[in-house]
Amino acid sequence: MHEFAYKRDQLCCEGLPVKDLAKKFATPLYVYSAKTVLDHFLKIKKAFAPLKPLICYSVKANSNLSILKLLVDKGAGLDIVSGGELYRAQKVKCLAKKVVYASVGKTVKEIKDAIEYGILMFNVESAPELERINDIAAELNRRVDVALRVNLDISPKTHAYIKTAKKETKFGMEPDLAKDILINQRCYPNLNMKGVHIHIGSQITEARPCVDAIKKIKALIKEVKAQGVILEYLNIGGGLGIIYDKERPQTAAKFARKVLPLLKSISLKVILEPGRFIVGNAGILVTKVLYVKNTIQKKFIIIDAGMNDLIRPSLYQAHHTIVPLSLYRRKTKGTSKKADIVGPICESADFLGKERDLDAKVGDYLAVLGAGAYGFVMSSNYNSRPRVAEVLVKGKEVKLVRKRETYKDLVAKEIIV
Repeated sequence: MHEFAYKRDQLCCEGLPVKDLAKKFATPLYVYSAKTVLDHFLKIKKAFAPLKPLICYSVKANSNLSILKLLVDKGAGLDIVSGGELYRAQKVKCLAKKVVYASVGKTVKEIKDAIEYGILMFNVESAPELERINDIAAELNRRVDVALRVNLDISPKTHAYIKTAKKETKFGMEPDLAKDILINQRCYPNLNMKGVHIHIGSQITEARPCVDAIKKIKALIKEVKAQGVILEYLNIGGGLGIIYDKERPQTAAKFARKVLPLLKSISLKVILEPGRFIVGNAGILVTKVLYVKNTIQKKFIIIDAGMNDLIRPSLYQAHHTIVPLSLYRRKTKGTSKKADIVGPICESADFLGKERDLDAKVGDYLAVLGAGAYGFVMSSNYNSRPRVAEVLVKGKEVKLVRKRETYKDLVAKEIIV
């Protein structure tokens, strides 16, 4: 569920007309609902309450500082994948011992900064990375906690680009290598092998792949335990899917019912890393119709938002529901041909929706739903377009949480020689 709904024929966010926000802040514009963010976080917390897990929100899904602060203030930890995300965690004063750090390509500086901040642990993706962290820990005269990310060769039903536990992907290490490292951890004197980490992908709508992954990691844990290895944490990652179109994803409660018995039998402290589930349906991208172009082949609704603002449709062929802000503009079936919703970018891949039953005229406002995750965070300045503004709705309050970039911002770091 989310807090975007029609009231008196106007799309509202927590009861406030989105059209008013579009007029005040201009378009394109990202609009987020604070209530939706917190509701989804609390659903996961309630579903897994018997385990009292550490829930580390996946910053990469939406890294706006105000979103992070909302969650941190409610007790969430953070799952980070870069030095920039570590900096954001520090800015919102997330407790260091609630921060876990993944990524296959951590730099020396990033590792040092994370150690000095005192994060809970690194999720280590390879043997060379493990050696580097061990060497840096020795240089800093510290012992550092790590978990090994294990690639279990599990294939969830999701887009190929967001499957992360197939053996041909770059993520994690093979189970046999992980077992060997855990059993011979004395080779890494400056590291504490605290746990294992699994994350099989994103936008997963059924429990079976996750259950299979937990069963596999349970077997690995049992094997190394027999060799005297004592672990403290099991990080099962994130990946819970949301509704974009016709998906019927599992609820947090239903997912928990499937995996709780397994997790209880493993008897380790559990870490979760939800991202999309928390923020995906908590945000929309608001855009304005610039032109309506009819050709012999196609009808195009040309808008002021493009693939640089929301790249998921172009990158993943992802579906986002697109609706008018005013219901009277909703298309009546059969009145005209279907339309492609396209942006101003000079690429044929610049579309936000294809073959949509949507009627619109110049000046109308549209909302691209389900844009709270992997929306603004993946935006760019392609075609020298300033990145858009973001606003957060909290009840009757509306806060600008990121200013719209200007042309000056575009060239501020450039040097003419």
